[in-house]
Amino acid sequence: MDVPVYNMQGESVGNMSIDEQSLGGVINTSLLKQAYVRYHANRRQGSARNKSRSFIQGSTRKIYKQKGTGRARHGNKKANIFKGGGRAHAKTKTREDYRLDMPKKMRRQANRNALLSKILDNEIRVMDSLDFATPKTKAFEAMLAALKFDRKALVALSGDSEKSRNARLSGRNSTAATLCRVGDLNCFEMLNHRYLVIEKSELEAWLAGPSSQTDKHAKVDPMGAQATKGDA
Repeated sequence: MDVPVYNMQGESVGNMSIDEQSLGGVINTSLLKQAYVRYHANRRQGSARNKSRSFIQGSTRKIYKQKGTGRARHGNKKANIFKGGGRAHAKTKTREDYRLDMPKKMRRQANRNALLSKILDNEIRVMDSLDFATPKTKAFEAMLAALKFDRKALVALSGDSEKSRNARLSGRNSTAATLCRVGDLNCFEMLNHRYLVIEKSELEAWLAGPSSQTDKHAKVDPMGAQATKGDA
């Protein structure tokens, strides 16, 4: 199928041919959900805690005398029945592990299938170039306006820090877009944003790179010295 290619002024300047079958052919909703839940769960730190009265900061002074007031006996204000006090039966585990896992081939298939969903829904903007002469947020915002986005976009930039420097500095303060490296592109980030913006050369490299290994070669003969972060 052909995907339109745009310039930074929002004008169509050509087409890019993408093999639909290489992205899964059809949208596999169950696979996408499984991968999305995995990425979401793996972001949890598992470090939630409750403070018992021994962990509450403050004075340990007895709030009033033991006898003669007609009131119940109390020590300091850290008791769990007081506002701001500690919690009874506090959760004190050192760390909980919510991490989920999926086979590498399934993760990559989900990433490519998420890209297919963006293409079929016309929610991807392939750019001929994302080259900014100088770092300017105004120029970055003008590009997004020219592409006529009504929701937040995910802008995937080159992993080469020198090549993407001006684009990164231009877009880092934008509230209308989230920046990521092409190597970090995964289904969680794509599904969390309505639109995807990516340079044509970077998309071609991503399609032909390690993410293309969705068969046994992903384990037997992996491409590249290390797996990219988006495949992890």
